[in-house]
Amino acid sequence: MARQGSVFSRFRQFDAYAKTLDDFRVKTTTGASVTIISTILIGYLIFSELLAYSTPTWRPSLVVDSGRKEKLTINFNVTFPHMPCHMLSLDVMDDSGAHVSGLTHNVYKVRLDTMGQVIDTDKEYQLGDKTHVLQQALATKDECGSCYGADSLREDGCCQTCGDVREAYVKMGWGIGDTDKIEQCVRENWKELFEHHSNEGCNLNGKLSVNKIRGNFHIAPGQAFTNNHMHVHDIQSFLGGAPDGHAFDLSHEIHYIKFGPVEETKDVPESVLAITNPLGGTSKSTDQVQMSFQYFLKIVSTELIPLHSKPVYTNQYSFTMEERALAPTTGGLPGVFFMMDISPMQIIYRQNQPSLTNLITGILGIAGGIFTVAGLVDSVMYKAERSFKRKVELGKAL
Repeated sequence: MARQGSVFSRFRQFDAYAKTLDDFRVKTTTGASVTIISTILIGYLIFSELLAYSTPTWRPSLVVDSGRKEKLTINFNVTFPHMPCHMLSLDVMDDSGAHVSGLTHNVYKVRLDTMGQVIDTDKEYQLGDKTHVLQQALATKDECGSCYGADSLREDGCCQTCGDVREAYVKMGWGIGDTDKIEQCVRENWKELFEHHSNEGCNLNGKLSVNKIRGNFHIAPGQAFTNNHMHVHDIQSFLGGAPDGHAFDLSHEIHYIKFGPVEETKDVPESVLAITNPLGGTSKSTDQVQMSFQYFLKIVSTELIPLHSKPVYTNQYSFTMEERALAPTTGGLPGVFFMMDISPMQIIYRQNQPSLTNLITGILGIAGGIFTVAGLVDSVMYKAERSFKRKVELGKAL
């Protein structure tokens, strides 16, 4: 037993936390105050550490974009409250020489009345469509309609409607000019229908797939064609039907312009999603006859990598805007232009969460550090208090 007691006695020498006797412990009001304050501070900092551990953060990194040869998807929704749908044309151009005019695939035009409400097109005849008058005329006449020098897009080589003639002229790169000289347009009362639709608005929405290089897409009045390697819009027929100039009131509201597949997911923060559609909610109005609105977009490919779901691929962009009135002497095409510049870099946002080891280390560091500092503060205050009391006692003794 004596030997066993000797072993325990030696083992106690390793105790780094030697205890003092309770009789020698002095508890003071100052020490109690320091203890309460330090406990509250430790609790607050530990709660902050737990909150930071449970809230993942996004960290960006910049790399070279390896997907430059891929196609870029453009999702758009723009409303023109004072421009009829039949006047507007959507065209895409880029630096590779690609040029697509009058896009209709995956592009939708919604007619709006003066109050901005959708017009039920099932109850009205569309401008340029085969009206009931034309259908009756075609039922009694089997003759082939002339294309007036242009090549028909129909298999039978005929241009039976005003729309057929206009499409054939656009394909040839010609302006259609005065529709009063075209039998099909006169027969369909094209000008009367034109005036009937003149007070309407239009919502354009849809999806485009373009080359991932610098270029532009624009919405402008008139059918587009190429003349001497120049991009031209035929607006002469519209000028005749709108002497007051309202035909080119290009006031507009951009609901959204997004590039690439944008997935609305709870794992992606709103701050990141906001920069994928900075043009959303932009509204421009004008009282000028002809205006050109240009939006210069700087597009950066973006990959979002959440912790617990698949990566999300999208694009963020910034923009600057310029608008100017077009004078008859200077020329220019009225419309809304989106000039795209693709960055060669890609931003990767990776979601990170601190490890459990970091959490434990942080908690222990907080508790130990504050406990140590609080002990030093209490010791200094205790010694100062004792020194003050001794001086008071000495003063009384003298």
